[in-house]
Amino acid sequence: MDAQFIRVLEDLIDVLVAKGVINLTDLPPEALAKLNQRRRARRRLRGALDLIEDDDGIL
Repeated sequence: MDAQFIRVLEDLIDVLVAKGVINLTDLPPEALAKLNQRRRARRRLRGALDLIEDDDGIL
């Protein structure tokens, strides 16, 4: 449950930044570091799960 709520907060932050309501620099340094750490981890996981390359556009 906590992990799901954290993901909701991350998505909320992304929306607020995209709409120009807040800037990432408005966040405390510790929060920004944690957010960046989770984003990097998600990118690594996404890359690790991309087992089939779609070079020809068939998939």
